[in-house]
Amino acid sequence: MDRIFDKNINGIDVRASYSQESINNIFLPLLEHLTALQKEKGSRVLVMLAAPPGAGKSTLCSFLEELSKERVELCKVQAIGMDGFHRRQEYLLSHTTERDGKTIKMVEIKGAPVTFDIDKLTEAVKTVAAGENCGWPSYDRHLHNPVEDAIMVTGDIVILEGNYLLLDEDGWRKLKEFADYTIMITAGEEFLRNRLIDRKAKSGNSLEKATEFVDYSDMANVRICLNDSMTADMTLAIDESGEYSIKN
Repeated sequence: MDRIFDKNINGIDVRASYSQESINNIFLPLLEHLTALQKEKGSRVLVMLAAPPGAGKSTLCSFLEELSKERVELCKVQAIGMDGFHRRQEYLLSHTTERDGKTIKMVEIKGAPVTFDIDKLTEAVKTVAAGENCGWPSYDRHLHNPVEDAIMVTGDIVILEGNYLLLDEDGWRKLKEFADYTIMITAGEEFLRNRLIDRKAKSGNSLEKATEFVDYSDMANVRICLNDSMTADMTLAIDESGEYSIKN
């Protein structure tokens, strides 16, 4: 029987379904492995989970956090995301970048690597990796802006999720050095496109505008994640039915 998981992610109510097979064969063994890593290290373990937009990474990390609380033998997980490091909307509206040979406002491709404050993210990751308790920003899709210090990072196992945590590009590739363990999720482009259009529409856009933005902006970011990410310690694939499998 599938396990239904309801969660508010970045201001949007999400319902996800995870099969008992995935829980027993993938997620619980993963949590057991991370628990062993933490016990061996004797201090905080930082896990980075990278995945393209629409792959359900935020929901999965929240589910792993919940699952870790249900077994006494597991070290509790704390899930955080990199979306709080989006540059603020007013910055994106007033700054430009290049796309397809044209100068455009950054807000037109919000979610691309250039629209994140990578220096701020790197410093925050350093602090978390050092085992310090610290504030962490979240992102609200209704406000279209980060919310500073929305979360206090205190966990012994912290799973940080985001699109570009394993990106093999200048300014980004250094992030992997701070991780004790890395995970990558892959999925088919059309599957991700459909999910993204649905998500964009739920955040207050018409179906037409949602589709236009996804095709122009989000799908480019999907391809960046799928094609330009470094190898992870674990790679998971999600199929059209939402079922997970281990690729390596």
